[in-house]
Amino acid sequence: MTDAFERRLPRSVRFVELTAAAMTALLDDDLDRAGAEAGVELTDYFRTDQAKWIWRYRINQLATEPGSAGWLTRAVVAGPEGVVVGYAGFHGPPDEAGMVEIGYSVDPAHRRQGHARTMLTELMGEAAAAPGVRTVRVTISPDNTASLATIAGFGFAQVGEQWDEVDGLELVFEVPLD
Repeated sequence: MTDAFERRLPRSVRFVELTAAAMTALLDDDLDRAGAEAGVELTDYFRTDQAKWIWRYRINQLATEPGSAGWLTRAVVAGPEGVVVGYAGFHGPPDEAGMVEIGYSVDPAHRRQGHARTMLTELMGEAAAAPGVRTVRVTISPDNTASLATIAGFGFAQVGEQWDEVDGLELVFEVPLD
């Protein structure tokens, strides 16, 4: 593990699982029911078109891969005040090569406050502590300067590019956990 992983930010976020019931409520535009299912007050950011695409995808993933539940997208709650600042998680459990991919998104009302870096730090720590995880991946649009800056200092190296049918061109970054 590199010094970047060991130099952890003070823990200021916690992750709250979003069940299929909570995600279904979000797809139904029922923010109150979704929040009750999750046990935290979710924001309208969880009902954007991008978020709804994620909830549909994750509900299908849970139906076909029930064992992936603990790895998937979760609400991110910041600080002692318990404000939901976005969502983050993994795209699934480690694959056969021991790779996990991280995804995170910060509500625009809470950007530029260090939440993305804290999310990434916490998720890197989870990955490093999980048995069988040997590599962490992130994919980022070449135009997303904020996310490119967020991963700086974590030891990620660009290993390629890919075309995502939703997001377009993405740069693929990986870091080994050893």
